Amino acid sequence: MGRKVTLATCSLNQWALDFQGNLSRVLKSIEVAKSKGARYRLGPELEICGYGCADHFYESDTLLHSLQVLKELMQSPITTDIICDVGMPIMHHNVRYNCRVLFLNKKILLIRPKMLLANYGNNREFRWFSPWTQPRHVEDYFLPRMIQEATVPFGDCVLSTIDTCLGSEICAEMWNPRSPHIDMGLDGVEIFTNSSASYHELRKAEQRVMLVRSATNKSGGIYLFANQKGCDGDRLYYDGCAMIAINGEIVAQGAQFTMDDVEVLVATLDLEDIRSYRGERSCKPILHYSMKILILKLDFMLSVGEDVSLPTNQPIRWRFHTPEEEISLGPACWLWDYLRRSGQAGFLLPLSGGVDSSSTACIVYSMCVLLCQAIRDDNHQVLEDVQRVVGDTSYRPEDPQELCGHLFTTCYMATENSSESTYSRARELASQIGSYHINLNIDMAVKGILGIFSMVMGKVPQFRVNGGCARENLALQNIQARVRMVLAYLFAQLSLWARGRPGGLLVLGSANVDESLTGYFTKYDCSSADINPIGGISKTDLKSFLQFCTDHFHLPALRSVIAAPPTAELEPLANGQVSQTDEADMGMTYSELSLIGRLRKISKCGPYSMFCKLIHTWGESCSPSQVAAKVKHFFRMYSVNRHKMTTVTPSYHAENYSPDDNRFDLRPFLYNTRWSWQFRCIDDQMDIEVYRKPNHQYLFLTHVSHYNTN
Repeated sequence: MGRKVTLATCSLNQWALDFQGNLSRVLKSIEVAKSKGARYRLGPELEICGYGCADHFYESDTLLHSLQVLKELMQSPITTDIICDVGMPIMHHNVRYNCRVLFLNKKILLIRPKMLLANYGNNREFRWFSPWTQPRHVEDYFLPRMIQEATVPFGDCVLSTIDTCLGSEICAEMWNPRSPHIDMGLDGVEIFTNSSASYHELRKAEQRVMLVRSATNKSGGIYLFANQKGCDGDRLYYDGCAMIAINGEIVAQGAQFTMDDVEVLVATLDLEDIRSYRGERSCKPILHYSMKILILKLDFMLSVGEDVSLPTNQPIRWRFHTPEEEISLGPACWLWDYLRRSGQAGFLLPLSGGVDSSSTACIVYSMCVLLCQAIRDDNHQVLEDVQRVVGDTSYRPEDPQELCGHLFTTCYMATENSSESTYSRARELASQIGSYHINLNIDMAVKGILGIFSMVMGKVPQFRVNGGCARENLALQNIQARVRMVLAYLFAQLSLWARGRPGGLLVLGSANVDESLTGYFTKYDCSSADINPIGGISKTDLKSFLQFCTDHFHLPALRSVIAAPPTAELEPLANGQVSQTDEADMGMTYSELSLIGRLRKISKCGPYSMFCKLIHTWGESCSPSQVAAKVKHFFRMYSVNRHKMTTVTPSYHAENYSPDDNRFDLRPFLYNTRWSWQFRCIDDQMDIEVYRKPNHQYLFLTHVSHYNTN
């Protein structure tokens, strides 16, 4: 009997409700797996319909079409003589489950429902699915007649082939402290599989790899991880990273970011390595579930007969991307998926010459770099998509700059408050990345709108420097910003028409996560766009990203962008120089804001808890009264401006303290902005006797609150 098994896992760029496209990509992955000798193929979570169907999961059509695709898969000659493990929604006893369906040679072997649902971050699985709450229990599932007239096992069960035993996990189950693989391993299961739809966040990949390694590090075994990749219809980018591990060591690594729609990993591994590993570590009985795992016996082998000469995969060292590389690659791939699936002909970006819009421009340029590399690598799907987007079936890009000129339009919209330095920075960057660049002045439009107001109301608003009040000053800034939004959409719709080219452009936004958090932007200004690739990224990370682009993409124009203080340039210049800066307007630095954002979302801090943490974190640089002032100022700004998040442009999700109102950060948008009770708690804490240490740190005495409830 052979002892070496060849197994396949994959990352697929599935699209919600694209049943035809999803079917073809699943079949392609099975075909590739078989061609490399695999006897088992694992796919991503809910790969048949796409993970991001959201409330379409409620529709009977989604269930019906998923079954139709399953039927096509089972009847295809491609799927013969290989165990196919696919993901789809299934209704059992009028309850909807997120399931794995394992089939072999036109026969369904097992339907394994998800037992531990993901209901945090961007995940809302409890809204659409129920968990299978009966571990080690199987029921009969009556298959629809369109599949076959039979019953199949439905529940928590493992497959026992002639030569080994295989058990399934689904995505979040691996992240749970009582993961199924723990007890499966103790019961002798040797191969664990995990089908995921795990989305990208900066610095998250290392956690994922650590979990996969730890799953087999203690008790041995083979672990296969499959993941979706790409934009399947919303703010998330699923970042691949398919992998195969044995006994705590990674032996096959998939790409995190790629333009390939189908990526298949295949590894050949020796089952005796698992048995030797376990034999050394499991010499005594270990207490675990009193109920034995249910085993479905299968007359099939994952190994082949004579395999002595068959080489096995050896451990490799995982190479992680830096955060700057992640920003360069993740949003770029997300933009490309969005563009090619939207039917539009490119992007338009209002390019101000600041850090945010320059970062967005660099991400688009990175997309063009990736596309050109994929075409050089003979990716025919990418070439066909590029030709369709530009409207020329004979087009083949020569270099990223040339492609950027076809796909990307940048526009500098000047007013009398714009400086020469931002104008020059925008022009130089556009020239270096190759975008089609437009310079225009919008003063005429601004004055026209203000003229209408003055004619109707009989008053002329003035900037603060000219004697106006705060309301006048703010309104005059906002009208400039909103005119830019209107013109951006006008040029997006008609600029290609004026150039004799077909199609329209998607408008890109460029507000970062910190500005969204405080509402430091004008509602319905250039932050209002079709999509925003940097809306989930902090200002601090964006500046590091631009430094990376300066060297990696050879864009020297970015040096002056990085060096310049962030400014909206909406107030009059002082002697030709910028008189307004973002950090002065916000009342705190971007680094302070980033920390506050993490405390608010990740550490779940309200005003009082945040103050209590920051008096220690900022103890050497700020007095307690200064910390209190910053915390109060932030929460006033946050609550006053929270309504802006209800209309903010859909943004690439990249940061775990994002204030995205869609489904990640669910909060009211009408607050009592005085925070009277919360701020009084801070003030009462300030009344405690404070002792200054020799090193100028503050020590707060623990005390019983003197609030009287009587």
